Amino acid sequence: MIKQKKCIQSILPYPAGKPIDEVKRELGLEKVIKLASNENPFGCSEKAKKVMLDAVLESSLYPDGYSYELRMALAEHHKLSPEQFAFGTGSDGLIELICKAFLEEGDECVIPSPSFSLYESNVRASGAEPVMVKCGSDYKMNLSAMADSVTEKTKVVFLCNPNNPTGLMYTASEQKELLDKVPEDVLVVLDEAYFEFARDLNDYPDSEAQLAEKSNIIILRTFSKVHGLAGLRVGYAMADKQIICELERVRAPFNVNLVAQKGAVAALCDTDFVNNTVRLNNENRKILCDGFKKMDLSYLESATNFVAVNIEKDSKSAFEALLRKGYIVKGGHALSMPGYLRVSVGTREECEGFLIALGEVLKEI
Repeated sequence: MIKQKKCIQSILPYPAGKPIDEVKRELGLEKVIKLASNENPFGCSEKAKKVMLDAVLESSLYPDGYSYELRMALAEHHKLSPEQFAFGTGSDGLIELICKAFLEEGDECVIPSPSFSLYESNVRASGAEPVMVKCGSDYKMNLSAMADSVTEKTKVVFLCNPNNPTGLMYTASEQKELLDKVPEDVLVVLDEAYFEFARDLNDYPDSEAQLAEKSNIIILRTFSKVHGLAGLRVGYAMADKQIICELERVRAPFNVNLVAQKGAVAALCDTDFVNNTVRLNNENRKILCDGFKKMDLSYLESATNFVAVNIEKDSKSAFEALLRKGYIVKGGHALSMPGYLRVSVGTREECEGFLIALGEVLKEI
């Protein structure tokens, strides 16, 4: 029997949100609403659609391994050097690249808990040891405790802001305090997948400004959320040129496909679509939160396109009952948040329908 690496024996596969078609087949449903993976319910930019359809005609050719057009567009957008960008198959691919480039057996990584599970699994797969720092009873991230957990063995610190799966945001002063405490030879990953939903909030960190001051930070962004290109898998990193150079050593040569590159450039330029998505998300998130209040359910104040609600019941049972009613969410049993459901913000109709279904489920279980 072929044996796997010892370091991956404790890793469980990532519990992705169930696909709509799978739920339809399994339960014999005609209509299913997915509110599990924090996708954009309004689709993507019409401008992006047009260039992506044109790009399909070139699909017999390999994509540009350097992602030149996207690199230049992002350099202009962020006012950074083109050499300060790296690209991956979503933020997921960049997390994997970071672990490949900077971690080896015996190293440690400081990770908040709960947070995005791919930090821990990629760290373990690299042979390094995750040091999990629990969030408070209010699920707020304890950055001071994370900084205190850094040792001589620490190579990477992972931060997610706003945090997934809680939706909570930490402040600019909290981030600065951590960065000032962490040694310069420890890489701090600032995962800002939900940046566009939080950027205008009071005291949200200006991480890009800190790139000029700190050479040990790397900022992750994605086109999967507000831009609505989740199915194309394209994310980018911003960092000091030396960090990017190390990532390039382990990056697959054509890791971002041609259609994704073209679509991302067009999506980046369509600020009207982004602003409209954020506006509608805020309106519909309020519908969810108002509905939770009417049910006397507590929830975490989200700075994202999802809400974690405390149903004070078995989340697995609620998850399964909602599936039978045609609503896919993420149960807290899979997120280290027992008693909670993580619900993506959908359209107004989807949010209102979900609230009706949730009310029925809470009476049933």
